Amino acid sequence: MKATIEVSGLRKRYGPTVAVDDLSFTVAPGRVTGFVGPNGAGKSTTMRMILGLDRPDAGTALIGGRPYRRLRSPLREVGAMLDAGAVHPGRRARAHLRWMAHSNALPVRRVDEVLDIVGLSGAVAGRPAGGYSLGMRQRLGIAAALLGDPPVLMFDEPVNGLDPEGITWIRGLLRSLAAEGRAVLVSSHLMSELEGSADHLVVVGRGRVIADRGVRELLSAASGDRVLVRTGRRQEAMTVLARAGAVVATTGRDALTVSGVPAERIVALLTGDGVPFSGITEHRATLEEAFMELTRDAVDYRSSRTEAGEGA
Repeated sequence: MKATIEVSGLRKRYGPTVAVDDLSFTVAPGRVTGFVGPNGAGKSTTMRMILGLDRPDAGTALIGGRPYRRLRSPLREVGAMLDAGAVHPGRRARAHLRWMAHSNALPVRRVDEVLDIVGLSGAVAGRPAGGYSLGMRQRLGIAAALLGDPPVLMFDEPVNGLDPEGITWIRGLLRSLAAEGRAVLVSSHLMSELEGSADHLVVVGRGRVIADRGVRELLSAASGDRVLVRTGRRQEAMTVLARAGAVVATTGRDALTVSGVPAERIVALLTGDGVPFSGITEHRATLEEAFMELTRDAVDYRSSRTEAGEGA
């Protein structure tokens, strides 16, 4: 069952615009790989090239060692949802999936199995897709991707349109699919959407790979050695810590951010000099913070209000 996605040296240009520039990464089985970057970073274009919908100008994209066009039974080898709206609005969900099953020689019973997995079973499956909400269309697109029970799955922005319950559901589904040994690639422009589900991250910006590493490694690098200190005698604490070689910044009326000295040493220094403190905690970066730090120079547009706030 195990298979991988292997992207090597992909390039794609649309006129003067370079959408993908020498992109290389691997989506391994048994884990959820988040494919993240700002809007316009080249994520959707890359996924389209993997699926043979766009032809690369250079490089290769292989699924289980073969390009998509050479897969003998595509739905049994890779399932994908790139556009949840790509269903005729007059077609009923169950009929749509039955047509897909028939065209790929899949057992009809699989249709009701995947409808049940995504929560569209019963009467709702008999309704035309045109009457579905965005979240329901997302679920139908996911059902179509699961139809062939493939070892490789690709989802482009699957959280769009889902309510909080739906977001929790999709995170659990992604983890369960990876736990079965499948290679799962999930794109998003928001790192927070992958919180709790992704094991590995490929971060892209302006068509290039910025980072390709495990979530824990990424969070560790983003956290650095910063320690948050709360004390009512801020100036005294700053003096003591700076004398010990720490870099200290004020982050609030009674809060300091300290780097260059570990938490245990900070406790000893402040205690030794009789400086009281109410809390000392090591900073733990969120995925969103890590994402913002990595893509800071890869965003093509930025709000002037945000820039003003950052400069304040």
